[in-house]
Amino acid sequence: MTRKPKMVNIAEAKAHLPELIERAANGETIVLSRHGKPRARLVPLERPKLLRVPGGNPLGFKPGWEKEWDALGARVLEFFHGTGK
Repeated sequence: MTRKPKMVNIAEAKAHLPELIERAANGETIVLSRHGKPRARLVPLERPKLLRVPGGNPLGFKPGWEKEWDALGARVLEFFHGTGK
């Protein structure tokens, strides 16, 4: 069952904005109204779902990144030893 959003007058919202933001961040939907008519809505941000897989790809590297890394490492070593261009 979803709860009915709380309606708050804009003047009241100005006075209590930090509190309303925290309530929205905690999952509550708040409708801002002017003269009893809805004008805007405060809603919680969607939080990205992090999927943790043992041995997964926590840094988001593309498949085959090892080959690119090896090639880069070889070039860095060439420059370090003075044999690179």
